[in-house]
Amino acid sequence: MDNNVFVILGAGGGIGSAVARRLAQHGAKLLVAGRSADSLGELATQVGGIAVPLDARNPAEVAEAVKRAESEFGGIDGIVNCVGSLLLKPAHVTTDEEWNDTIATNLTSAFAAVRAGARSMRKQGGSIVLVSSAAAQTGLANHEAIAAAKAGVIGLTRSAAATYAPHNIRVNAVAPGLVRTPLTARLTANETAEQASVAMHALGRLGSPDDVASAILFLLDSANSWVTGQILGVDGGLGSIRPRG
Repeated sequence: MDNNVFVILGAGGGIGSAVARRLAQHGAKLLVAGRSADSLGELATQVGGIAVPLDARNPAEVAEAVKRAESEFGGIDGIVNCVGSLLLKPAHVTTDEEWNDTIATNLTSAFAAVRAGARSMRKQGGSIVLVSSAAAQTGLANHEAIAAAKAGVIGLTRSAAATYAPHNIRVNAVAPGLVRTPLTARLTANETAEQASVAMHALGRLGSPDDVASAILFLLDSANSWVTGQILGVDGGLGSIRPRG
């Protein structure tokens, strides 16, 4: 991936920053985007990239970030959307505001990444990687809003993969289990809740940002150019198997 150009949305988060660092180690050129200007600036310095503060829920801002990458680097080879949120509430106590924010943060941002990435890469091809969740494929209590949003990401991934395959644009997603990031800190800070979560993962541990970053790099890598329309579970088994009792 030496000299390849990638746009990373949600780069200030645990998974997004891990992806940026791993790509930089492989010699990639990066535009890192997200809400926090301070954390983005620090990350951009670390990876030798360009920082663009934005709200990925606004498709126009995502499109402008991709245009910035095109202007600075001459084009892009891939885009990753690591923007996300975590709402653990049953439907009957979820407010309209919480629902709308969950859909915008997780699904609208993913659509914006697909649209901007596809417009940019239709001539030369490339890779789009989105982030879904094991919760989208497994019935987990109190996950209604986030499961719906992340299931939408799966549908988006497969449809876009079919649409853009003739343009040699690959579209895939990862579906993590519970990963130790600032976003999940409230869950992992409670020992009882953490132990319950660990017990749900057959491999007996929670994920790390690097676990997910490794899978994203696999999907971005042109060496894996015959992989598209796939939802790669990076979840310690949560989405497909049950631990032994």
